[in-house]
Amino acid sequence: MKTMLLPQTDLQVSQILYGCMQIGGKWDKSPVSKHEHRQAISIIRTALDEGINFFDHADIYCLGKSEQAFAGVWSEVPHLRDKIVLQTKCGIRFAGDPVDSSPARYDFSYEHIIHSVNNSLSRLQTDYVDILLLHRPDPLVEPEEVARAFDQLHRSGKVRYFGVSNHTAAQISLLRRFLNQPLVVNQIELNVIHSHVLNAGVVFNQNQPPLPVRGEGTFEYCRQHDITIQAWSPLALGSVSGKPISDPNSVIAKVARLVKTMADEKNASQEAILVAWLMRLPGQVQPVIGTTNLDRIHAACQGDSLALNREEWYLLFTAGRGAPLP
Repeated sequence: MKTMLLPQTDLQVSQILYGCMQIGGKWDKSPVSKHEHRQAISIIRTALDEGINFFDHADIYCLGKSEQAFAGVWSEVPHLRDKIVLQTKCGIRFAGDPVDSSPARYDFSYEHIIHSVNNSLSRLQTDYVDILLLHRPDPLVEPEEVARAFDQLHRSGKVRYFGVSNHTAAQISLLRRFLNQPLVVNQIELNVIHSHVLNAGVVFNQNQPPLPVRGEGTFEYCRQHDITIQAWSPLALGSVSGKPISDPNSVIAKVARLVKTMADEKNASQEAILVAWLMRLPGQVQPVIGTTNLDRIHAACQGDSLALNREEWYLLFTAGRGAPLP
């Protein structure tokens, strides 16, 4: 597994992350079962065996149970904490929290950030996380409050570095104006059929962009400021790498056929093609794989050693756009 020095940090990380969203079982208030604990350990060990040392969490995953299930690995793999990088997120609050009338919302208040991190540390059974991300942009954000929370968390040693998720260039720029710490990561949805952040530059000044475009310049802004892009849903939920397709004439069907053809030609897995497509991007984009299928973890990690040339990359990009380049 290739490793990289995460820009603006001293963290040597695998270029592929494992996303722990589903390792805690059901998204309900039932306790983590013994089976789910064993399954989580098996998944983590598989990722470790593939060379992954970077694990991604969020306070909301499986209502906190993903972090709790992950913590079981400490007794299974001695001295692991110092060998891995832990990342978690905060900011999403579900309806009914804290009272039944509370709406679903985003919350970047000082109080919520501090409360969320303390709870994550308790569930993860660790004294610190390496990176904390703000999960989704909060329209009511007061950057001064975020800065105060980050200062306290950094000063106390509970968080080493900070970043964001699903943020535009303008939103990141606003935060950076007030923060005393660098933002080192922006985790966004990015895959061969969800390439809007790349397509934004391609359809600039065109009359009819084939896909909705938001946050123009975000990919370039992150490269300019050494903010590493992490790609969530890099395998597009399996939609173009083996899942049954109902409409053979759809964009998804066309991409799926192309992915399979390339995989066959290179004697590689379809998952590896999708990961390699992301890793061909400049700026050391990090795919965040989240499958709980051990075979698919192995298959996706093959993409680390698979190279796509410029022509192959563009074939997939154009197919995923669903329209010719302008």
